[in-house]
Amino acid sequence: MLLVMLGSMLLLLILGFPMMVPLIVAPLLVIHFYLPAFDPGMLVQQILGGIRPLALIAVPMFIFAADIITTGQVARRLIDFVMDFLGHLRGGLAITTTAACTFFGAVSGSTQATVVAIGETMRPFMLEDGYDDSFNMALIINAAGIALLIPPSISMIIYGVVTGSSVGELFIAGIGPGLLVFILFSIHCYFASRKMNIKLRERVSWKERLNSLKKALIPLGFPLIILGGIYTGTFSPTEAAAVSVLYAVLVETFVYRHLKVKDYYRIALSTGIVTAVVFILVAMGAAFSWLIAFTRIPDLILPPLLGEDPTAFKLLIIITISYFVACMFVDSIVAIMMLSPIFAPWVARLGIDPILVGVIVTMQAAIGAVTPPFGCNIFTAMAVFKRPYIEVVKRIPPFLILYILATLLVILFPDIALYLRDLAFR
Repeated sequence: MLLVMLGSMLLLLILGFPMMVPLIVAPLLVIHFYLPAFDPGMLVQQILGGIRPLALIAVPMFIFAADIITTGQVARRLIDFVMDFLGHLRGGLAITTTAACTFFGAVSGSTQATVVAIGETMRPFMLEDGYDDSFNMALIINAAGIALLIPPSISMIIYGVVTGSSVGELFIAGIGPGLLVFILFSIHCYFASRKMNIKLRERVSWKERLNSLKKALIPLGFPLIILGGIYTGTFSPTEAAAVSVLYAVLVETFVYRHLKVKDYYRIALSTGIVTAVVFILVAMGAAFSWLIAFTRIPDLILPPLLGEDPTAFKLLIIITISYFVACMFVDSIVAIMMLSPIFAPWVARLGIDPILVGVIVTMQAAIGAVTPPFGCNIFTAMAVFKRPYIEVVKRIPPFLILYILATLLVILFPDIALYLRDLAFR
């Protein structure tokens, strides 16, 4: 049964069908060959039920806010702010790119939006300073993955909905691992710039720094409002999404006056298309994961892997490897929808904090966005930078190693993720 499911999905993906087709065809094949008395209408109920949770309302609103600020002035002001403070350091421009991706991730929550907004601006500067272009693109698409860890994060929302975990706690818990990845990437940028013999940039005056800080205060208000509102209990993560849209509209339309009312039709259309794709994947993934649970496939797979004496560490390693491999081939949303219900009972049985698991899963989603063969950030970079696949992926391995190192550190030292969560909610 499992071979039929996985084999049919792999075949359809190889033939070029969009992900939603394998997700529905595979369950139908299992029902036809192995469950002839099964009512297909139950599968339809699961499809509709997958997009019913109220928390999913936050997804289109965060996407809409990201589209607004990507089109507007927020990215440019964040880049100027970070560059004035870090640009003079060894590897400063590369570190600036990493920091800009981190800040923009805290505003947009989208890896692909971060690749476009930060990449289009920073790549020409890095080329001008003598950085290897393959390094530039690898840095941009990997640093953009920090957007999934720094709240708001669409992957965390999906995980929270699937497992019943608190989205607010997931948001807070993602900050520590996100900053850890930023630090590891910055260290790598320092040594890489020395190897490439990149010249130091001139240090700007404190007057210029304060001026750029003043211009960046409004964009920096995005994460402060979202996290501050959730932390103080002023509003829920879903309400935070609505506030982020309102804030984005006010900033770009009335403060910066970059966007006109007529621009919002195009932005809303783009948001609608992306949201439709996300919700179709969520709906199909919910039906797929339900059928896996219904046929008790996890009971056949996990006990032999965990052995007679399962431990929390062993389960976390299996979860990490499973999501790492899955996100290499399918969208992270699909991986979360399919795998989370499989592991959730074992996570509860072994007493592992589901928030810690959610952070680890999100880290694998970030890795999957840049891992060949199907990382979405890779294809976004190819489209934005107009460079071939091989050139984009050439310098990715060092960053993947750092992501894996960060994951292991979070597993070994859970307080990296849970300290701020405990501080905020315990």
